[in-house]
Amino acid sequence: MNTTHQPEAPSSQDQLGRRIAARLSAGTAELPYTVTERLRAARVQAMARRKPAGLRTASAVTASGGAASLTFGDDNVSWWNRIASALPLIVLAAGLVTIHVVQNERRASEVAEVDAALLTDALPPSAYADPGFVQFLKSGGE
Repeated sequence: MNTTHQPEAPSSQDQLGRRIAARLSAGTAELPYTVTERLRAARVQAMARRKPAGLRTASAVTASGGAASLTFGDDNVSWWNRIASALPLIVLAAGLVTIHVVQNERRASEVAEVDAALLTDALPPSAYADPGFVQFLKSGGE
């Protein structure tokens, strides 16, 4: 296994930082010693706080429909990541289908109970549709 480290091409951020540093360094010859020492210390601190090379930063923020997502460039996303990102949608769809089936079964059961009560009652079903039946019930069923 080859462990030689090949230098990476400087990114546009690195190039911009180097140009700014060169421009700032050009005017330091006329500055007093105390100021140049403070600038040197600030540069050392800035380099110490610089992000590690292995840290990934988002290359773009994509907004759609009131939601924002970070994209990390053209990285190849593994199949496991794609399945894991689609899994909540699949579970939601399965839950909605289950709720629909259960509700339909309950409605059918309730309708069957009402039909069975009407058919097994002593009164014929046409009596319930008679307008005088409501008056009969209000008068106490005498």
